Amino acid sequence: MELNEILISQAIIEEYSKELKSATELDVAVVGGGPSGLIAAYYLAKAGKKVALFERKLSIGGGMWGGGMMFNKAVIQEEAKKILEEQNIQLTPYKPTHSENSGQGYFIADCVEMASGLCFNTKKAGAKIFNLISCEDVMMRKNVITGIVINWSPVEMAKLHIDPMTIGAKVTIDATGHPCEVVKVVEKKMGVKLNTSTGAMLGEKPMWADVGEKLIVENTKEVYPGLWVTGMAVNAVFGGPRMGPIFGGMLLSGKKVAELVLKKL
Repeated sequence: MELNEILISQAIIEEYSKELKSATELDVAVVGGGPSGLIAAYYLAKAGKKVALFERKLSIGGGMWGGGMMFNKAVIQEEAKKILEEQNIQLTPYKPTHSENSGQGYFIADCVEMASGLCFNTKKAGAKIFNLISCEDVMMRKNVITGIVINWSPVEMAKLHIDPMTIGAKVTIDATGHPCEVVKVVEKKMGVKLNTSTGAMLGEKPMWADVGEKLIVENTKEVYPGLWVTGMAVNAVFGGPRMGPIFGGMLLSGKKVAELVLKKL
């Protein structure tokens, strides 16, 4: 077989364009490809919804790859264990060697396996995953978020004045982590009241893992008509503390937002 460089280029352009065009009308647009975004997209796609996930970085997986301070291991608590078991991701019970604490209820996941496994399974469930695409704005109709405005991440990074394009979605999920970028756009550009105690973003608080893990699930909800929030973006919007390299809350938040959105749809 003689390889043809032009044919290779045509194949890439045609197939990618076909997939992106199909994603311009969605049931759900997930912004952010960390653990909560991937899990939300997985369960929504598994339920038969048309879902696309948009990640601004080259790699999908968010903070999972780095674990804690580049030690690529992550802690998962008992409550979230079943989610990773469903994904066939191996978990090892933690047994402390220098602590009076038994370590019961703590499980260790390999970050590389967890990140790549969630990416693989989410894609196989039927979700479309687009990397190197940033969400720079939202589309609104009659005080309801009806989609997102996207551009290439290198365009954003280079600060080039190039107009974006739009993705229509019945539901948008902000899974952008600490920056909570979609909610910030809504608050700044629309000047509306959010579904928080003050009507505004409350900001992420200092680390307190036990409280942060509970609040991230408790506050996973619709923050403005058509816009839902999951993962670390939850604590940034609702004023919860950060948790560090424990990932159970983010997984549980992703599953919860999928369940709530399915009821809404």
